[in-house]
Amino acid sequence: MNIKKELETKIGIASGIYLNDIDIDPLTIKAIMINEVVPSDPVQDFYGTPDADYLKSTIPLFQGAGAETNSIQDILKIGVYITNAVKTPKTEYAIDKSSIEKSLPYLEKELSLFPNIKVIMLMGDVAKKAFNMITKKATKKNAIPSVSTYKLRSSKIYYEGIRVMPSYIMTGGNILIEKSKVTMATEDIATMLEIIM
Repeated sequence: MNIKKELETKIGIASGIYLNDIDIDPLTIKAIMINEVVPSDPVQDFYGTPDADYLKSTIPLFQGAGAETNSIQDILKIGVYITNAVKTPKTEYAIDKSSIEKSLPYLEKELSLFPNIKVIMLMGDVAKKAFNMITKKATKKNAIPSVSTYKLRSSKIYYEGIRVMPSYIMTGGNILIEKSKVTMATEDIATMLEIIM
């Protein structure tokens, strides 16, 4: 299945929306990692070029968690699909609620494409917010409590039988500055890998 074609068929084509143009067998995916926002240049996204900016910080996190990964294809082979909550590049420092809302139908449909999911990782506050908007629509309440991520990391949160793990953003220059968050994101990925292996 081509993710982009599938989502455009189900939701429609919208200008400025960047979708993962990748062919994948949805049955092989056991975990989804939701990053915050697409980059302004699509070739720097997870499925862009082999040396894309987003992979420069993501691959080391997987390697630190004990996974033998050197490419996005290696990550897919172990059953992990990575996507972005917000499908439009950000124009300001903060991501506003309307950007999340515009992308939400695509993210919600995207999550439904994978029937064998055991874990959803929310990489950053925007991913947490987007996931809560999806769950609130369905259940009238947030799946993830409005508490700091470091307080939630030891909690076992489930939504529809799927383990939901709030963690830290895994892309951008800030991740290189905040070493403690790199350590915690790596630990969270290791936990996710234990669950799906």
